[in-house]
Amino acid sequence: MKITVIGTGLIGSQLAAQLTAQGHDVTTASLSSGVDLLTGAGLDEAVAGAHTVVNVTNSPTFDEQSIEFFRTTVGNLLAAGERAGVRHQVVLSIVGVDEVPQLDYYRAKLLQEELLRGGPTPYSIVRATQFFEFMEPTMSWTSDETAVRLPATPLRPVASADVVDALADVATGSPLNAVTEVAGPDTFTLDEIGRITLAARRDERPVVVDDQAGLFAAVEGDALTPGPGARLAPTRYRDWLTGN
Repeated sequence: MKITVIGTGLIGSQLAAQLTAQGHDVTTASLSSGVDLLTGAGLDEAVAGAHTVVNVTNSPTFDEQSIEFFRTTVGNLLAAGERAGVRHQVVLSIVGVDEVPQLDYYRAKLLQEELLRGGPTPYSIVRATQFFEFMEPTMSWTSDETAVRLPATPLRPVASADVVDALADVATGSPLNAVTEVAGPDTFTLDEIGRITLAARRDERPVVVDDQAGLFAAVEGDALTPGPGARLAPTRYRDWLTGN
């Protein structure tokens, strides 16, 4: 199957490698390869002949500008896909994206989903929980030399490699015309994740529960945990930490 992967970051690079190893004809597209989603430059060439397009791009900002980023880029990608006869558009989104309207980036990702649903091509939306790889950067936003401050937000984080497995299965299957979710095997509160991470790093700073701290302070209840029927990935956070 000929598949175009849009985006070559943490997920896109792994996905392209996995699909290639499975024997698929994979094209990767990003600014570095001359493809500009905002202007549409290079898009027609990138999706030419593709059966499936997988969009794993991120907005360069997480503020209100991300809304216009996704409005423009999804429109350009859907139009290019329609011209090329693409039969399946796949997008990577976020579990709970429709439950946190306080966050600009989540509203932007929800718009991305809505545009895909209203587009001309059969689609699949894969919503993932927060990646293991982002836990330490998340902690750094509200850390200093004396303590780490985190809200007690429930999360079910997942390894990026497990998200790639889910995306590869969806991309090579029939369009879902629906949302599917993927999450890690365990639920933690964010402050628990902080303590587990610091212990693994032999960092003796305390974790202070602060429900006003950081990005996830805006999240209420268990909005970021998956619903029934989610694909639960096998990799556990503690095991992943010991290998990284």
